[in-house]
Amino acid sequence: MTPSRPTSAPEGPAGRALRRLIGPDRRIAIRRLGLLAAVIALIVLVATLTGGPDGRQTAERYAAAWSQRDWATMHALLTPDAQKQHPLLRFARENRAALATATATALRTGKPSHDRDSWTIPVTVQTRAFGVVKGAVRVPLTSDGDPLRVIWSPELAFPGLRRGEQLTRTTTMPQRGALLARDGTVLARRGDRGSAIADVAGQVVGGLAPITPDRALALRALGVPPDALVGMTGLERIFEARLGGVPRGTLNAGSRLLARGAGSPGADVRTTISPTVERAAIAALAGRYGGVVAYDPRDGALLAFAGIPFSQLQPPGSTFKIITVAAALEAGIASPKDSFPFASQAVLSGVKLANAGGEVCGGTLALAFAISCNSVFAPLGARLGAERLVRTATAFGFNVAPPVPGAAISTIPAPGAIGDDLAVGSSAIGQGRVAATTLQMAAVAGTIADRGRRPLLTLSLATAQARAAHRAGARGGRAVSAKTAKRVERLMLGVVRGGTGAAAAIPGVPVAGKTGTAELKNRDPGDTTINPQDTDAWFVAYAPAGRGRPRIVVGVMLVAAGAGGASAAPAAQGVLLAGLKRP
Repeated sequence: MTPSRPTSAPEGPAGRALRRLIGPDRRIAIRRLGLLAAVIALIVLVATLTGGPDGRQTAERYAAAWSQRDWATMHALLTPDAQKQHPLLRFARENRAALATATATALRTGKPSHDRDSWTIPVTVQTRAFGVVKGAVRVPLTSDGDPLRVIWSPELAFPGLRRGEQLTRTTTMPQRGALLARDGTVLARRGDRGSAIADVAGQVVGGLAPITPDRALALRALGVPPDALVGMTGLERIFEARLGGVPRGTLNAGSRLLARGAGSPGADVRTTISPTVERAAIAALAGRYGGVVAYDPRDGALLAFAGIPFSQLQPPGSTFKIITVAAALEAGIASPKDSFPFASQAVLSGVKLANAGGEVCGGTLALAFAISCNSVFAPLGARLGAERLVRTATAFGFNVAPPVPGAAISTIPAPGAIGDDLAVGSSAIGQGRVAATTLQMAAVAGTIADRGRRPLLTLSLATAQARAAHRAGARGGRAVSAKTAKRVERLMLGVVRGGTGAAAAIPGVPVAGKTGTAELKNRDPGDTTINPQDTDAWFVAYAPAGRGRPRIVVGVMLVAAGAGGASAAPAAQGVLLAGLKRP
């Protein structure tokens, strides 16, 4: 019988490695083998957890949120330590900054795949300056907590980054595109930005200037280098993205090249500006501080602007009564045939609110509107109530971003913030804390012109022409019903035919309008005196009204220029005529 041999490690490289691990002491060997088994089991457990259903769900939720740029959901999936190191606002800023550096216009994530203790997410980034950038981001998960969380670090903000690398770029701007009037006349040449019609260009083109902090991120996302000169005002700003072109340059991960872009020159932009109407707007302003704007309601094309029609917020005065009367008619609390007592003042919240100059007025709603009677419209606004007044004003465009980039937002306080009946009544006549641009009040008149639909305004001729071909495309949301708009139009016709806006009348052409005289200083509600230097003059109108489709809408606001009927209405008449005569 062959004697048995003692158990020993196998021969070969594996055996020698095992003997080195075991050593001469079997008790130590057993402990070492136990420790090794525990480590292996832990690794298997972690891999199993992160690769299981919970891990897949976390990875897929993170990827889906990333493709939607939902930083809040992504942040909620991070570990507590990562959330502490990168609070939500910082986390969002870091991710947005990476996408802006890459000039990303879209980001898509693919189906995550498991790899040990992490998930790999395919990412495709469409950029403006560097084409398509593809890569994979390895997202580590941890079982610290339930459900599994993402161990986040800054290199996860963009595909292709390695630990410790930053995403950077170098870009150079191409030649800037030219600006053209609607008839093709050059408003700003390539290169020196000069124009053959300097009088028109000087009002609308605007200027170039260094980047301001409030626009830095938006321009960075276009690829604009920080030392570039960009459109700061006028058409230069409005069409910055098209005029500036696409910069050429490189996108880098640390010292490594990720992508390269060849760039493209700025595009020439043909605007809706009519030199004829623009010169009429300049003449209407006559060097005074204020704003003039005109547009074609058929396609929303802005034909002219002069002064500060987009940026200056002022109390709109009685032009706001267009909104008040529309809301009252829509709510059924007033009718054009209703009669109101003649009075020199109204009493709201126990306070006397006097008519301008102590005028005694009243009668039918049509007459009160034509002569702009505050003692009728302030109580009507209070009866309407803050809720309905603000809702209607919002439908007309208040508290809504305007269609012109960089233009100020016209505002009216929230219903609960306006105050008592006196405050609601003051708001209803365009005073109190109501503030509007000339552009906004022109759009209010244009909403009535288009039978209650808010206009979609544009300075791009191509956009206007496309809308003209599809009439419905020039219309925004509905502010009031077509029936109400027709009734308001009849009231506005009365303003010009025999009311405060008679100075804007055009022989043979029906003009619908509304004057406004807005107080700039607070005074005793019972004070009947008027200081022209303390009032803005307003007038908004369109023509031809009543029959056919209107062809021109005009808004005029003159700061500290007295009464609207005396100053703004005659100024608007010339712009209306120019708009009607243009081809």
